[in-house]
Amino acid sequence: MLDTSRAIAPLLILALFWAVNKYVAFRRAVRAVHDWPGFRTLFSDMFIYFPFRVRGISPGPQWPFYTKHEDFARAGWDVVAAVNVLPSAGINLYVADAQVAKEILGARARFPKPLEAYQLLTTFGSNILVTEGEEWKRQRKVAAPAFSEITLLVIGVASFGRRISWNEDNVAPAGHSMTFKDALHEVSHRLFLRVIFSQRVLRYGTAKMRYFARAYDELDKYLKEMVEARKAATTKEEHHDLFNSLLDANEDELDSEARLTDTALVGNVFIFLVAGYETTSHTLAYAFIFLALYQEEQEKFYQNLKANLPSDRTPTYDEFNSLSYSMAVLNETLRHFPPVVNIPKSSAEGTAFTVGNAAGEKRTLPVPANSMVSICTSALHYNPRYWEDPLAFKPERFLTDYPRDAFLPFSGGPRGCIGRGFAETEGVAVLTMIISRYKVEVREEPQFAGETFEQRKARLLESMLSLTVYPKRAPLAFRRR
Repeated sequence: MLDTSRAIAPLLILALFWAVNKYVAFRRAVRAVHDWPGFRTLFSDMFIYFPFRVRGISPGPQWPFYTKHEDFARAGWDVVAAVNVLPSAGINLYVADAQVAKEILGARARFPKPLEAYQLLTTFGSNILVTEGEEWKRQRKVAAPAFSEITLLVIGVASFGRRISWNEDNVAPAGHSMTFKDALHEVSHRLFLRVIFSQRVLRYGTAKMRYFARAYDELDKYLKEMVEARKAATTKEEHHDLFNSLLDANEDELDSEARLTDTALVGNVFIFLVAGYETTSHTLAYAFIFLALYQEEQEKFYQNLKANLPSDRTPTYDEFNSLSYSMAVLNETLRHFPPVVNIPKSSAEGTAFTVGNAAGEKRTLPVPANSMVSICTSALHYNPRYWEDPLAFKPERFLTDYPRDAFLPFSGGPRGCIGRGFAETEGVAVLTMIISRYKVEVREEPQFAGETFEQRKARLLESMLSLTVYPKRAPLAFRRR
């Protein structure tokens, strides 16, 4: 017994020494931000092995999406400070102050992108979203012309004067065991599994893990085939789509060292697929849900379209600017459900923020070097300092002057979304053509008979989080006008 006690004693001393060191580091971090109101937890919200919101343990992953501006209102300031103990003491400042957000986004050198936070998106290769400095400039130089061209052409493929098919063959092509659509859908919704498990473990895991592993392999194969087929083509055909525009821009780059590698091409194609397919489709889904719930808003939208759209033909790109109500519906949807909940940055140097609150007060918050800084788009978009009645769906708020610095669905500054024009054009085109021809309603289901409006709204807008935000289930009916 004595020998056992002697063996345990050094371990207890080491454990005590470790615990004291952790506590001292934690208290030092708290003092560094002058004990600014916020979270004091064991783990940060980015600790993937504890994905729950428990007081004193973790704020919970993507917490601003669920609480909107509530935690900021509770703290009394539009920046809250989260300080965690493990695995090492860390500071994360969450921002719902428009002026502070503008300062952060406008100063790339002072607040660079923390690339480690984006490792999830490098699984198919380097891309414009996960790079900084000269590498980012190189990739953006290639990608920007592709988006500039395709934005002008997306009207055609989004139904302004050209038919598109809403169906895809349910049979996988030769050499594949899954359709491209199914593979992309599965990977984009469960890509977090690649952070937790290796592909080898996934292939021998549960049925869902094995299905994801197969989808991941299939999508990787599809992307590589797309690049290889395009590069191997003996004649250069004219294709008005983002993928071919990207490859054309890469081939037209005279400086061979500035061209993207095949891995970088595949990585960028994946990001553009997620941005172009997942985020736009989810935003449109939310827009149709809102219009089905708020019939009076849908009727205003429809009457505006009747007054502005030609009755004898489909509109042209030149008439795009007249569709301001369509843009207002899209923007109000993006205000409620921005595709990305947080915009993470890091502080390259010690600095300070001047933070405001609902009472009009100002206070200085010190920002230590190497702190994480996250702009919370959901909280910013629901901040009553900038948005009157923020919980309501009111597209008309975007028909007049609105607080642009408090509206960041596409981020902002030099690192703002390169595909913003593409997404806006596509979204406006689809909303315009669908609502001009169909009335959107909530499909009645007997199990939900008697529910209140608020219950129905909560049910239809219940959401899931993966790479982007998306509705869990939205049974709608589209009836020809």
